[in-house]
Amino acid sequence: MNRRRTLLAGVALLAAAPLHAETLREAVAAAYATNPTLASAHARQEALSEETEQARAGGRLTAAADAAGGYDRFDYGKGGAATVSAALPIWTGGRVPAAIHAAQADVAAGAQNVRDSEAQLVTAAVGAFAELLYDQQAVDIAKADIALLDRQVAEAEARFKLGQATKTDVAQLVAQRASGVATLADAQATLDMTQAGYRATIGHDPGTLAAPPAALPALPGTLDQARSRALADNPQLAASLRTADASQARIAAARANGAPSLTLGGAYGYDENLGNSTVGAFPRAASVGLQLHVPILTGGLVSSQVRQAGAAHRADLFDADATMREITRQVDSAWAALASARAQTSADEGRVEAADLALKGVRAEYAFGLRTTLDILVADESLRAAQLALARERSDALIATTALLRATGRLDHEAFGSE
Repeated sequence: MNRRRTLLAGVALLAAAPLHAETLREAVAAAYATNPTLASAHARQEALSEETEQARAGGRLTAAADAAGGYDRFDYGKGGAATVSAALPIWTGGRVPAAIHAAQADVAAGAQNVRDSEAQLVTAAVGAFAELLYDQQAVDIAKADIALLDRQVAEAEARFKLGQATKTDVAQLVAQRASGVATLADAQATLDMTQAGYRATIGHDPGTLAAPPAALPALPGTLDQARSRALADNPQLAASLRTADASQARIAAARANGAPSLTLGGAYGYDENLGNSTVGAFPRAASVGLQLHVPILTGGLVSSQVRQAGAAHRADLFDADATMREITRQVDSAWAALASARAQTSADEGRVEAADLALKGVRAEYAFGLRTTLDILVADESLRAAQLALARERSDALIATTALLRATGRLDHEAFGSE
C-alpha cells in the first residue's frame, strides 16, 4: 500500500512539474547533429580530401602484372605470356609537386566551405528559434489580452446592472474582445506555420522555448575590430583565397606539361608455347632502364594551357576581392542592425513598463468613475503593442547578433555554449 502511494505521489509530481523549455543552445545542437545538408557537406569534404593522396600517387612507385593466352592455328598452337612491370618517376618536371599543392589548396578551400555551411545552418537554426519564440510570445500576449478583456467585460456588465455604466461601454469592450479573438486566431495560424519551419530546420517538433541569453560570447567591441576579425576568420573569404592558391599552382602544373620527365622502369616476363616441347619453348625476358620523355612540339597545347590557367587564377583573385568587399558590407550591415535592435529594445523595455503602469492606473481610476471605457481600451492596446514590439526587437537583436558572428567567422554550434 505504501509503495502504491509512493508511486502515485511520484506520478503526480511528474505531472505537476513544468515541461522543459528548449534553449537556443539545445536547438542549435539538435540542428547540427541531425541536418542532412550539413552531413552531405562533411561527406563531400571527405571525398575532396582524397585528391591530395591521389596527387602524391603520381610520384610514387607503381607495379602491374599482365597475362595473356590464346591459340595460333598455323604456327605455335596454344600459348600464353605473363609480365610483371614496375615504374618509378624520378623527375616529373614539377607536375607532381604542383598537383599536390593544388590539391592541398582545394582541400583547404573545401574545409572553409564546410565551416560556412555550418555557419549557414546555425544562422537558419537561430532564425527559426527567434521567429518561433516571437510567435509564441505573440500568442501569449493575445491570450493575456483576451483574459484581461474578459474581466473587463464582466466588470462593465456588473456596473451596467448597477446603473454605473452604459450599454455602449459594454459593447465597446465586447467588440474589443472579439477583435482580440481574431488577433489570437491569426497569431496561432502564424505560429503553426513557424513551427513547421522550425521542425524542418531543427529536426524535431518544437515545444516551449526558453528566452535566449541577453549577451552572446565572442562579439567584437568595435566596428573596426569586427572588420579585422572578418578579414582574418570569415570562411567565405578564406575559401576564396585558398581557391586562388589552387589556381596559381595549376599554372605551374600547366607549364610542367612541356618539361622533360624521367622514369626508372623494369619488367620481367616469359612466353609459354604449349604446342612445342623443344628447348626454348619458355623464353624469358627481363629489363631495367631509364625512360626520358622530352616534349618538342605540342601544337601550342602547353602554351594554351598556361594561358588558360593564368586567366583562371586572375578570375579567382578578382572573386576573392569581391568576397572581401561583400564580407565588409555584411559586417557593417550586421553591426548597424545590432546597434539599432539594442537601442530599440532598451526603449521598448521602458515603453512596456510605462504602458503597464498606465493600464493599471486607468483601470483603478475607471473603478472610481474617473476614466471611460475608451481610456481602458486605448491603454490596453498601447500595452499589447509595446509588448509585441519588445518581443520583435529582441528577436531581431538575436538575428543581428548571429549575422555579426557569422560575418566575423565566429559562428558555429559552440557559439551558444555559455547559456
